[in-house]
Amino acid sequence: MVGSAAAGAEMANDIIGGNEYYQVKEGDTLLEIARLHDLGFIEIVSANPGVDPWIPDTGRTILLPSEHILPDAPRRGIVINRPELRLYFYGGGDGPVVTYPIGVGRQGRETPLGSTSVTAKRESPTWTPPPSIRAERPELPVTVPPGPENPLGMFAMNLGWQNYVIHGTNKPYGIGRRVSSGCIRLYPEDIERLFYTTEIGMPVMVVDQAVKLGWTGGELYMEIHPTVAEGDELEEKGWYMPTPVPGLKERIFTTAGKHAARIDWPAVARAEQAKRGIPIRITQ
Repeated sequence: MVGSAAAGAEMANDIIGGNEYYQVKEGDTLLEIARLHDLGFIEIVSANPGVDPWIPDTGRTILLPSEHILPDAPRRGIVINRPELRLYFYGGGDGPVVTYPIGVGRQGRETPLGSTSVTAKRESPTWTPPPSIRAERPELPVTVPPGPENPLGMFAMNLGWQNYVIHGTNKPYGIGRRVSSGCIRLYPEDIERLFYTTEIGMPVMVVDQAVKLGWTGGELYMEIHPTVAEGDELEEKGWYMPTPVPGLKERIFTTAGKHAARIDWPAVARAEQAKRGIPIRITQ
């Protein structure tokens, strides 16, 4: 479990990937840059405060937040971190952890938290709108066949929770946002890779961890994302007022253990205020 075994800090490696940079070209948007680099909308906007997501300055250097602390959850199967808008896939053995940006349920249609499993896999799926969606959109047909109008895309994996599915999309610019009716969406190219590496019965856990802590190289890192509410505000207004993280100091003390005296509290305060969603070293 990430952050739960400070005594093993010297041996832990809780971080994957690495941040990169991109120079904006004329006509680029952050939405398009995110798709090109397998990132979601909210995460690229959060990582680049002050950058207009629709008209970024040509020539400006953009941070691509591709480094991630693993969520504090069992490292098996699929782990989905709702506020991070990201899925982690643990295929077992010595294989690498793979992570994908996702879209999740909007306000009032939140993707549920908890544990379930993959119960079925469907290639070229037919979509049957559930009663809750038909109540909102009675004009929908009873079923939608495979094809460009199908919101499930080309691949779908049913979960043990009724009417909840991990699937592709015919609207890729909804990835990294809270716009679905509760299902988990991936870019078309990502769901294809995930589909063929996932087995029926594989566990799925959905967590709510806007703050993640993890060790690598004997140093403690912290990654803070906007909360679900802050992410909604960021998308609606283009900005939000960060709120303090409840219990943050206690969590850091617990995770740091015997290394607590090494904590760089000014770095913690800066990361808490910025909430850029990138791992920051907080030991010194």
